[in-house]
Amino acid sequence: MAKLLSCVLGPRLYKIYRERDSERAPASVPETPTAVTAPHSSSWDTYYQPRALEKHADSILALASVFWSISYYSSPFAFFYLYRKGYLSLSKVVPFSHYAGTLLLLLAGVACLRGIGRWTNPQYRQFITILEATHRNQSSENKRQLANYNFDFRSWPVDFHWEEPSSRKESRGGPSRRGVALLRPEPLHRGTADTLLNRVKKLPCQITSYLVAHTLGRRMLYPGSVYLLQKALMPVLLQGQARLVEECNGRRAKLLACDGNEIDTMFVDRRGTAEPQGQKLVICCEGNAGFYENEANAMDVVVQFAIHRLGFQPQDIIIYAWSIGGFTATWAAMSYPDVSAMILDASFDDLVPLALKVMPDSWRGLVTRTVRQHLNLNNAEQLCRYQGPVLLIRRTKDEIITTTVPEDIMSNRGNDLLLKLLQHRYPRVMAEEGLRVVRQWLEASSQLEEASIYSRWEVEEDWCLSVLRSYQAEHGPDFPWSVGEDMSADGRRQLALFLARKHLHNFEATHCTPLPAQNFQMPWHL
Repeated sequence: MAKLLSCVLGPRLYKIYRERDSERAPASVPETPTAVTAPHSSSWDTYYQPRALEKHADSILALASVFWSISYYSSPFAFFYLYRKGYLSLSKVVPFSHYAGTLLLLLAGVACLRGIGRWTNPQYRQFITILEATHRNQSSENKRQLANYNFDFRSWPVDFHWEEPSSRKESRGGPSRRGVALLRPEPLHRGTADTLLNRVKKLPCQITSYLVAHTLGRRMLYPGSVYLLQKALMPVLLQGQARLVEECNGRRAKLLACDGNEIDTMFVDRRGTAEPQGQKLVICCEGNAGFYENEANAMDVVVQFAIHRLGFQPQDIIIYAWSIGGFTATWAAMSYPDVSAMILDASFDDLVPLALKVMPDSWRGLVTRTVRQHLNLNNAEQLCRYQGPVLLIRRTKDEIITTTVPEDIMSNRGNDLLLKLLQHRYPRVMAEEGLRVVRQWLEASSQLEEASIYSRWEVEEDWCLSVLRSYQAEHGPDFPWSVGEDMSADGRRQLALFLARKHLHNFEATHCTPLPAQNFQMPWHL
């Protein structure tokens, strides 16, 4: 009976991975809290095949969850309609509650039938036994066997907790349960702007901004957090996870962030291979259509997991980010300044211009205020706090982070990210002459035009390198540098073009085109 209840309440099982010969376990192990029966090799060739009863019950419950999601997002409009029609009176709400209660009982019955279907399936009973044993005792053997299954992530046992590292102390700047530290925009006014009367006047705008940010705004910014999109992406996600596990020996782990968010990670270990870069760890930050909403709290626990559990030093960590993942990546580089390098692909400098692009002009004030107070993805500001090597990848046909049309390459906000980075690190070089010539170079729409501008100014790379190395040897590596202060305008132009070319590479593709392996390169450094 206990096993039947576990099958009723247990998670949905999606796939049983193909067994790798190097990890094949004995055919039979005593069923104890620390070791359970290993799956037989015959079950490792396909997706998990549920019995008919479980399959049909799952379909009914999945359909019910979709209807619930649609009802949840449309509830404000539904309540308004019902109120206008007079359907929210007590005499009409009570019968409706009876219908709702009956429906819930029917769904509970369907869930019980699904549990019976699982209970009759030896594959699921074997899986639930391993899962329960792992929750009781997270031994290496139990976790190895559990890794052979892909199931509802909510039931995956936590592998790493944000409070686990011994270095986690409030006095040392670690995160609290309220979250990690973020850069906040400075108040626009001082003095009279802080009076009680002015705060009262601002209150309606602040309430409106909060409601917009936590309803429409977050779901527009992070569509991957919407249940319906999660359902649509699930087959692709399962396919990608299966490839990482079966072909790349990936190891899945659940990390618990300080805000209670559970982070799904996949680690591919290359340290035991002959690859020259196998000792480096690349942390990848997804874009906004990803399955999870990546934020600074999540990124913090991922970096802590890499350092304290996987055993990587910050100097051996490279951070790669695509699209909106640039926010978490630049936060990590700012907060962990010893990381080896930063690669930002199809990212932007600031969210406000992109938000204004998709909203009505009459909403400009509300949009700006909402972004600054609640959704302030200030990538450029965070990136300028990082001292290490940086490479920006600009997609020349990007339709997402341009503020006009994809063909207008100068409206790509990756340009502004580059300019702000160079102006912070080399303010003397990026004076009027340097800024103008870099803008001309950014405006080039082809490699031929880029090379033409580069050769027109007769950039001597050896001279540029010698100037930069001499300055570094004399003044140290910390930015900003005052190099170019006593230099001719022609010299500043050469240095500006040289630095721009080293910090930004073009990729002729749209925003969502996968980056080919040959385009993933380490950033330039002296």
